[in-house]
Amino acid sequence: LKSDRWTPGIGLDLRSSTTMVHNTLRSPAYLDHNATTKLWPEAKEALRPFLEGELHGNPSSSHATGRAARQMVEHARKHVARLVGARSEQEILFCSCGTEADNHALHGAIELWQRKNLDKDERHGRGSSILPHVVTGGVEHDAVLKWLQHYQVEGRLTYTAVPPDANGLITPNRIQMALQENTALVTVMHSNNEVGTLQPVQEIATVAKEFGALVHCDAAQSCGKVPIDVQKLGVDLLTIVGHKFGAPKGVAALYIRSDLEPFPALLIGGGQEGGRRSGTENTLLIAALGAVAEAVDKKGGQFQDHMRATRDRLWLNLKEGIPESARLRLHSPINVKEAGCLPNTLSIGMVGINARNLLQEVENEVEASGGSACHGDGTPVSPVLTAMGVPAEYLAGTLRLSTGRDTTLEEVEAASQALIKAVQSQLLHA
Repeated sequence: LKSDRWTPGIGLDLRSSTTMVHNTLRSPAYLDHNATTKLWPEAKEALRPFLEGELHGNPSSSHATGRAARQMVEHARKHVARLVGARSEQEILFCSCGTEADNHALHGAIELWQRKNLDKDERHGRGSSILPHVVTGGVEHDAVLKWLQHYQVEGRLTYTAVPPDANGLITPNRIQMALQENTALVTVMHSNNEVGTLQPVQEIATVAKEFGALVHCDAAQSCGKVPIDVQKLGVDLLTIVGHKFGAPKGVAALYIRSDLEPFPALLIGGGQEGGRRSGTENTLLIAALGAVAEAVDKKGGQFQDHMRATRDRLWLNLKEGIPESARLRLHSPINVKEAGCLPNTLSIGMVGINARNLLQEVENEVEASGGSACHGDGTPVSPVLTAMGVPAEYLAGTLRLSTGRDTTLEEVEAASQALIKAVQSQLLHA
């Protein structure tokens, strides 16, 4: 089921005029694709027969309508498996969202460790008093970090959060230093959603396996943007989130390496998804996820080139147009040898700029993000940038801009012009 290597696409020819155009768009330029994406055409087409009543069966039913629904689910499973290089379609479990997939991965890995160690202790005639230990990155999604915090407070486990370096990288050496004899799991994201840093998951997995730990990778932000191959990465569990690459919100998947079966269930009931995730499958959303996975398999290289071209043009425009007094800083490791970067992500910081106010000023022209958390005064501050050691004077003035498959050159030019104008205005009135 392994997908062929992505081939480079045509992308955009950006060698033409660099003159910015006036914003004649009917709606704002959408530069927040790392938050969510618009529905792709393939997803809309996959949804159509369900919305028009042609397909409506329960995939667990034995009649023809139910069998048709089951066929759609399994067709989607095949394409999602191919998207991530799974050996078997049955290694894909469908669920509702990235948070559920992450929680299920962590829950299952810890339970497997407990079963294994309980059996070992019983064979030696002693009770188990050792808690499982988890190693994670200090810039993970809250679906991982808050889950670990909760169960550590409950006395169910201990964990170590490894801080990133200045490029947002979680290095294998730092992971190795955090590993313990009782480490059950290492969980690291494939790419950071704020600055775009690609983590060295393959090298981290190699280190973790030396200690006998399972490896989970949250690839929510990477699927659809860069190739993912679970065999090359060496991971046991991997999270896939549909709305990050053109599917509707409300559908995700968890890759579970086949030799981890029976993998502990998170939801218990009717036994759907091979007994691993009970609840009637959301057939229409699963079909849409399968459709976008198939589109990425066929055209992923073109999508990647297009996103990189629009992102790079955006950076060039802002670098040339933002006044020197703002001391523009690039947070994303776009040109760093030691760290790869998502092709669509641009995180920049400016001194003397309030990103929240700036985005409010341009809301009719540009939609983007200014941070992932807030102080009490509402000033956006990113814990990721703080962990990376970004100087405090840049934190309130940080913008996260992310392009997508459907971002046009006209949108980039209009957004650039609007952002530059807003920065100039803030500096003038400071």
